[in-house]
Amino acid sequence: MIMRPIQMVDLKRQYTKIKSEVDSAIQEVIDNAAFINGKAVTDFAAALSAYTGSRHVIPCANGTDALQIAMMALDLQPGDEVITPSFTYVATTEVVALLKLKPVFVEVDPRTFCLDPIALEKAITPRTRAIVPVHLYGQSAPMQEILAIAARHKLHVIEDNAQAIGSSYRFPDGMTQKTGAIGTIGTTSFFPSKNLGCYGDGGAIFTDDDALASRLKMIANHGQSRRYYHDLVGCNSRLDSIQAAVLNVKLKKLDEYIAARRAAADFYDNAFKAHPKITTPYRAPYSHHVFHQYTLILEGVDRDGLNEFLAGKNIPSMIYYPVPAHRQQMFAASGGGNYHLETTDWLTERVISLPMHTELDEEQLQTISAAVLEYINKN
Repeated sequence: MIMRPIQMVDLKRQYTKIKSEVDSAIQEVIDNAAFINGKAVTDFAAALSAYTGSRHVIPCANGTDALQIAMMALDLQPGDEVITPSFTYVATTEVVALLKLKPVFVEVDPRTFCLDPIALEKAITPRTRAIVPVHLYGQSAPMQEILAIAARHKLHVIEDNAQAIGSSYRFPDGMTQKTGAIGTIGTTSFFPSKNLGCYGDGGAIFTDDDALASRLKMIANHGQSRRYYHDLVGCNSRLDSIQAAVLNVKLKKLDEYIAARRAAADFYDNAFKAHPKITTPYRAPYSHHVFHQYTLILEGVDRDGLNEFLAGKNIPSMIYYPVPAHRQQMFAASGGGNYHLETTDWLTERVISLPMHTELDEEQLQTISAAVLEYINKN
């Protein structure tokens, strides 16, 4: 039997397993012709609220919009400082600049890839207004420390949960909360490759604050309190009903999907354990890692050479992220080049992500891990 082609994310095979449910859900939207703000959207918002424990879920068009709407709702003003890790996808920091706020880049923990609380506190100034911890690669940021720092300095916490939907954080007293439902506002993306992905673009915003939820809803809908009455400057950011219908099906299977990802991560961990040149993903004791990515740190290895070697064997791999935010040209004018983030720069030269999704089988995992070890052991 010929092994199935290895994909970085195998959405087609995942779809075949839920085809009848997804097709039926989409057809129901079409039959009802409620394409915008239909029942599928309200049903999904309610289901996601129940799943995350967040009092309010406001669906929107994508994860970047979710971040923008969150910052607009908090009434941040031009020049206000927003602290964010530099080791993240650019959307996190792009929105800060788009709103003419000042991004302040800080280091991450080299084990978890998430915001370093020590670096965070050192970066706070009288102009700081918000902190954006990113739950990167599927692991929770250290929220107990971040919340404590935010409370001391009276700062908002906006969680970027685009890569960690379904993850949870365990507080020292044993209480757990889903990521995205912990800070002042949480945001997420339903881009197709996410752990909970739709078949187009989509996003959502989370909060427990009733008044803030009202502002978020208004801003996402042209600033309307009621139709044709616009109280705030807003935008047009909606999750369409067809995407919500897909997400309604997939949300019911999210924990199953997470278990499959964690099982694949366990296989990789065992394959690479104790190799002196490979550091496997750290699983923080406070975090339920959902493995949006499976990211290795390589030491003494030609990372780009490995990437090319795997491609030659039809094994995809990705480098998230080769250029950190503070080194992007878009931030040159705002002083991005003045930062010296040694840990971030160190990681960008050493990380590589292997295929990670719900449909990986043992033969594929064995093929991938054997190829990685073949290259490293020969070089």
